[in-house]
Amino acid sequence: MTIAIFLGALLGAMALGVPISFSLLVCGAALMWHLDMFDAQILAQNTIEGANSFPLLAVPFFMLAGEIMNAGGLSRRIVNFAMTLVGHVRGGLGYVGIMAAVIMAALSGSAVADAAALAALLLPMMNRAGYDTARSAGLLSSASIIAPVIPPSIAFVVFGVAANVSISKLFMAGIAPGVLLGAALWLTWWVLVRKEKIQPAPRASRAEVLRALRDATFALVLPAIVVVGLKFGVFTPTEAAVVAAVYALFVSTVVYRELKLSQLYGLFLAAAQTTAVIMFLVAAAMVSAWMITVANLPAELTSLLKPLLDQPTLLLVMLMVITMLVGTAMDMTPTILILTPVFMPLVKAAGIDPVYFGVLFVINNAIGLITPPVGTVLSTVAGVGKVSMDQVTKGVWPFMLAQFAVMFLMVFFPALVTVPARWFYG
Repeated sequence: MTIAIFLGALLGAMALGVPISFSLLVCGAALMWHLDMFDAQILAQNTIEGANSFPLLAVPFFMLAGEIMNAGGLSRRIVNFAMTLVGHVRGGLGYVGIMAAVIMAALSGSAVADAAALAALLLPMMNRAGYDTARSAGLLSSASIIAPVIPPSIAFVVFGVAANVSISKLFMAGIAPGVLLGAALWLTWWVLVRKEKIQPAPRASRAEVLRALRDATFALVLPAIVVVGLKFGVFTPTEAAVVAAVYALFVSTVVYRELKLSQLYGLFLAAAQTTAVIMFLVAAAMVSAWMITVANLPAELTSLLKPLLDQPTLLLVMLMVITMLVGTAMDMTPTILILTPVFMPLVKAAGIDPVYFGVLFVINNAIGLITPPVGTVLSTVAGVGKVSMDQVTKGVWPFMLAQFAVMFLMVFFPALVTVPARWFYG
């Protein structure tokens, strides 16, 4: 009965068009009413405490770093460098997009920010070169969702806070899976463009490669600073976010000098607006999370799935399938916030490493950003690239399926995640 009320209140409010953050509050209030303990003061107190978290300070700074990166020329220089390396091979612009996405993922942590940058910079070039528009848009969309997996990742910050899991370990554990997602896109693109007769760009000379590398050096140094700093305990994830934002600001204004002081207000405002949405979602979700614990929902779900607790792999498959289904209709942050307090007791009861599960869970939710019909990243690429949503949706399928295949490989072969993770975080 409690599970029915939880799902009924949440889905019913969403079906009426209530924003997800308020739907979470409605869900929490419905559970309080069902348990005969409704108290507006408790509701308000949990909402405030939900956002009162030091690790969540990383969110606004990573958002700001992403905004500055795109406006300050860092993204463009990364694309130019990748272009000099692989732009001359068959389908070269696609490989440029994948390489640029992996590098940019280590700068912003936001799939939407990376999608906007890649679509603005590369999609017009790919259209002029004669690439299939739908396929190109699909590739750039799927490449963009590597951003929530490779550190610094806003999704890992949100999951770490919701699940009480080390964010530093999540960051380090996401590096190898993020690269594997990129490798899957690389292989898929290679298969798809073999028969296309597209004239590649001329091969860049060694001098041009070195010039592009020198031009992009300051942008390429930032991921190394973040990863090395986290691995050796120089700073926490929250402090890493501040370092990333300050470094990006310094490089954009002092080194590259492409960012004017008059632009800062708009960038700060954009980062603040996006942060406000995420933080209110987190605050509202903490009300539901608290009520889920009080109502003993995890215990009810554990009893339903008890036969699978002795088979962790089958349990993981079921949790991944549930997440995939939810991801088709809901954005990444609310999905993480809603499902984490429900799934984590099952994960712990089955003896599954919470960091390992967190990586799989975030990958699944990231792919949900390109899963129709919602697909936030699909909408971003369609809007920025000025192509129809139908074209982007049509082009993304082979790449999305390749990324789901990689995710399930990690489910059946945990060493793909755990072995590199142990090396990175010791």
